[in-house]
This record gives sequence, C-alpha cells and structure tokens, in this order.
Amino acid sequence: MEIVRYPKRDQWKALSARPALDVTTLFDSVRAVLDEVRKEGDSAVKRYEEKFDKVVLDSLRVTEEEIKEAAALVPDDLKQAILAAKKNIEAFHAAQRFEGCTVETIPGVTCRQKAVPIEKVGLYIPGGTAPLFSTVLMLAVPARIAGCREIVLCTPPLRDGKVNPAILFTAEAAGVSRIYKIGGIQAIGAMAYGTESVPKVYKIFGPGNQYVMAAKQLVSLRDVAIDMPAGPSEVEVIADADANPDFIASDFLSQAEHGIDSQAMLLTTDEMIIPPVVQSIEAQLEQLPRKKITEQALTHSRIILLKDDEELMDFTNLYAPEHLIIQTKNYAELAEKVENAGSVFLGPYTPESAGDYASGTNHTLPTGGYAHAYSGVNLDSFVRKMTFQEITPEGIRGLGDTIRIMASGEKLDAHRNAVTIRLNTL
Repeated sequence: MEIVRYPKRDQWKALSARPALDVTTLFDSVRAVLDEVRKEGDSAVKRYEEKFDKVVLDSLRVTEEEIKEAAALVPDDLKQAILAAKKNIEAFHAAQRFEGCTVETIPGVTCRQKAVPIEKVGLYIPGGTAPLFSTVLMLAVPARIAGCREIVLCTPPLRDGKVNPAILFTAEAAGVSRIYKIGGIQAIGAMAYGTESVPKVYKIFGPGNQYVMAAKQLVSLRDVAIDMPAGPSEVEVIADADANPDFIASDFLSQAEHGIDSQAMLLTTDEMIIPPVVQSIEAQLEQLPRKKITEQALTHSRIILLKDDEELMDFTNLYAPEHLIIQTKNYAELAEKVENAGSVFLGPYTPESAGDYASGTNHTLPTGGYAHAYSGVNLDSFVRKMTFQEITPEGIRGLGDTIRIMASGEKLDAHRNAVTIRLNTL
C-alpha cells in the first residue's frame, strides 16, 4: 500500500488513477457472444451457460417450486435481516416520488410534466464468489415502487443448476416478476434482445465483471438503456487525529475485499493517524477469509497526507469516489463541500457497509470517476419524465409571433406556417 506525503497538485491526477481494465479491449470477443444470443436466442444462451458456468440447463426460468425450496433453505435470521433492510430501502425510495408539476408560462399556455415508469427493466445480479442478494433489494425495490410492469432478473446458476437461495428469497420478497438462471455476457444479451424465454427489456441495471460491463456498454449503443458505466468498487476515507484507526481500517478492508481491482484511499492532514491505521489494516487483514483478494486490492490503494482541509476537499472532488466516508470532528462542515461522490457516510458510526445493506440509500453507484456526471441508482432511474403542453386561442395569439420569428431565423418555413395557419383561423 502506497503512502504519499504532501503531493503537489500536478501529481494529483496520477494519484487519483484507478486500476480499472479498459473494457474496450474485450469488445470483439463480447460482441461475438452477443451476436449469437441475438440470432439464436435460448440455444445460444444454454450453450454459453455450459461453456462459462459449467452447467447444462433444460430450462432457463426459475420455477415456483425452486423459489419455495430456496425459501426453506435461507436461515430465519437472514430472512429477517433481508426484510428489515427492504423496509428501510422502501422508505427512502418511496420518499423520492415525483408528483409532477403544471405551469402556465403565459396566459393560455400550460406546460405539464409527469413521471411514467419504464415498462420493462432487467436486473443483473452476480452470483459468483459473493452472491449479491443485497443488490436485488437495491434494484427491485425502487423498480416496484416506480411502477415498472415487468421486472426481469438474471443471475448465474450454481454447478448443480440451481440459484443461490438468498437471491431467490430476496427476489420473491422484492417483487421480481421473472427470474432466470443466466450469467455473464449471455444474460445481458438475453435481456437486451429478448429470446424465446426471456423478454426484451428497455433498461438494464446491475453490477458485474469486466465482461458484463463490456456487454452492457455494447448493447447500450442501440438496443437498450443501461443504468451507468461501472467499474471496480472504491472507497475514500477522510480522517483526522481524532478518528478511530480500527474504524478506518475496517472501512478500508470492507471495500478492498470486493475484488482484486478494488481501491481504497485514505486522505488526512494528520500524519500521526497513519501508523496506527496501517497497523490495524495489517491486523484485521489476517482475519479475513478473502485475504488474498484483499491483499491484491491493497497494492493499488493509497494513504495520502495533505496540507489542509482545502486540499482534502479539492482532491476528493477531483477523485469523485463511489463511496466517501468522512470521519473528522468537522465532518458536517466538510460534507457541505462535497461536489462529486456517489454516496457520503458521515461520522464515526456510519460504516460504508450500512449503505451497502440496510440504511436505506442505494448501493448501485457510479465508479471510476463517473460521479462527476452520474447519480447513483434512485427512483428516477426507473421512470421517464414526459412533458405535455396545451395552448388556447389566447395562448397562440400571445406566443405566435415569438415562434414565427424564431422559425424564420432558422429558415424552417413549415414550422412558421404551422403557427400562421392557426392564427389565420382566429
């Protein structure tokens, strides 16, 4: 893990670099799989399930019997935890409902906006080394609240042809319409194009490895919308001398354990906090089952010592972290200066894992610096906002000359005539 002391501003861009793979290098191989899924449907999906997930499937869709069987396999305490998290996520996302607006811009000209749910959405849920049943909640709950008519979920099957029981239980609890045993590129293709079994959706959500990310980017060029570009997970912690080193270390490691290309950053103005944090990271690391993965992530993680709060926040806004944790005495003051971040965690008792699971905010967030321009998933992600306008005779009289003059200025005579014809009838 690199420790950098008082870097000059012209070094910051290099220090904020991520270890992410350029997925464009995968486009040719990914495109080949997508093309086969588009042309051959279920048969191509099953063929690639056998090749990539090492399972032969007779049917792609999860049955009601499999869902009931899975529910019996999930421990009661986990069921209760999932349902408690679901309740909090519902409460926060339901509060985001857009009620619409109506404005009379001038007498006789009324403009209105309303939110309309996306009819069909597809959710991709990884099921490999870390089956992300929490992501089912983060995507399916707001989709249901938004009013999406069909919620389709794809997740890779296990070697026995079944799906992780916690994923199935959560999907059923969250209101998913259909569940399919499909992983990777073939899952993205199935939802983007539609197959004999899988309906075509209008927008695809969810994380995945670099092949899934490449597939999402390719299908988004013309076939379907996606939630956002995404890459490896990341966290930045801002801490001062009063912060608990063990808390910082635990946040560092909880992000680093996601994958070998994850990244954790600590920014501080207090050098005295660095040695105990490093010591605590080393001690906690030894206890982690995913130690090898976490160790590799730490090789491109950094601790950066800066001069003052201004540098802390300037670097933060340049880095634009997916997760930002502020553990300083003046965390409320610093929080007001955050301009670019996916989700912000304030104070010593707000671990990033709270947002990952159960506080109520969404954990599907922009990575790789995309927080400069993208929001995390929220209720608006599942709706479209349509506008309406109605103009009375009084309104077209008042607005007509403005339209005609502008249309003439752009040399669009048919636009001008559409107004003139109406005015001539009044």
